[in-house]
Parts: sequence; C-alpha cells; structure tokens
Amino acid sequence: MDRLDEFEDIIGYHFQNRDLLFEALSHSSFANELKHRRRSNERLEFLGDSVLSIVVSDFIFENYTDIPEGELTKIRATLVCENALFRFGSKINLGDYIMLGHGEELAGGRTRPSIIADAFEAVIAAIYLDGGMEPAKAHILRFMPDDVMSEVTKEYSDYKTVLQEIVQKNPEERIEYRLVGESGPDHNKVFTVEVLLNSNVIGNGSGHSKKSAEQLAAREALRLMGWKK
Repeated sequence: MDRLDEFEDIIGYHFQNRDLLFEALSHSSFANELKHRRRSNERLEFLGDSVLSIVVSDFIFENYTDIPEGELTKIRATLVCENALFRFGSKINLGDYIMLGHGEELAGGRTRPSIIADAFEAVIAAIYLDGGMEPAKAHILRFMPDDVMSEVTKEYSDYKTVLQEIVQKNPEERIEYRLVGESGPDHNKVFTVEVLLNSNVIGNGSGHSKKSAEQLAAREALRLMGWKK
C-alpha cells in the first residue's frame, strides 16, 4: 500500500476506490500467478484507450483550428501511439509500480514499452472510473507537449530520407516537393505541400512549417506505396 500511496502522489490523484489503481497496475502475468484472484489491467486498458482518444482529439481540435481532418488524425496518432505512451509513462516512472509475475520480471518487463504503454492507458481508465472525466482529462493533458507539431515532425523525421532511398533505386525517377498552399495568421500558419514523382502527385501533407508538411507528404506517399515503419 505504501507503493500505491507513492504512485498517487506522483500522479497527483488519490483514489476513493484503491482497488481500481491496484487493478490498473496489475499485469496479466501477475494476475495469472495469483490464480486470477485479482484481475489484470487488460479491461481497463481497453477503456483507457477510448478515454485517451477522446481527450487528445478534443485537445488538438481546440488548439489546431486551421488543420484539416486528415492531418488532425496524424497528430492524434503521434500522441496516442505506443512510443508516445511509453515516454509519458517513463516520465512518472510507471514501470517501477507495475506488478509483474516472476517470469515477466526476470524478462525485463518493467522496461518493456508495450507493458508500460498498456498500464498508462489502464491508469487513465482507473482515474476515469473513480473520479470521472475531468480528473482523467487533467491527468492526460499534463503529458501533452508544449509544441505538438515538433513532436509530429520528430515522429516523421525520416520519411523524406526513406522515400528518397526508395526512389534512388531507379535513377531515372525524380522526387520534388511543391508548396501548394498557405493559410492562417502569421503566428499560426499552415503550409500544404505536395510530393511529386516525375511530375505526378503521390502524396500531400499540411503542417505549421514547410519542413513538417514535406515530411507528412512523404509519409503519405510511403503509405500509398505500401511501406510500413
């Protein structure tokens, strides 16, 4: 219980129903060792995923008013993917508080991104069930980066390189990026870029800088080519 107290202090939320927190931190390997006397966090993870998606969707919808739906979807994907949730969980040392079975402990489960990401979603659900949407929202928003678009750019930072490497396998083919639109006020401009292969448009993207728009255009081109990260 001291560990649960410590974790509550870290996240800044104290549970009325402590069983919810215990469940959120219980990996399936731990529940299995207890012969299912305790439930694992898998059901909470399912609910937490939905709560997270709603809060993040609302956050980017309200704060990025000039970005079209397709780009909003990409931003949300950047903020709710396993890599992002692993980073968020690491900020609160979540791995130290997850209850693991003996075998998973020995296998390094405490630092495994998938386990930490799943537990992060489960904690969100536990807060939501215990206190409602407002404390769950407050918990999620503390992890949102100050500059979301820079996070998007970092996530997509290698797409132009990958696309170029693919195209260079055929020396006669040429990649070109073309700015096709600008919108919004000077302090919050949105640039739209097309990527062309031999004068044919193969992708487009929009972002708060030409660089990020190019990366997103390259990503779309790669997706249409069937390339997966």
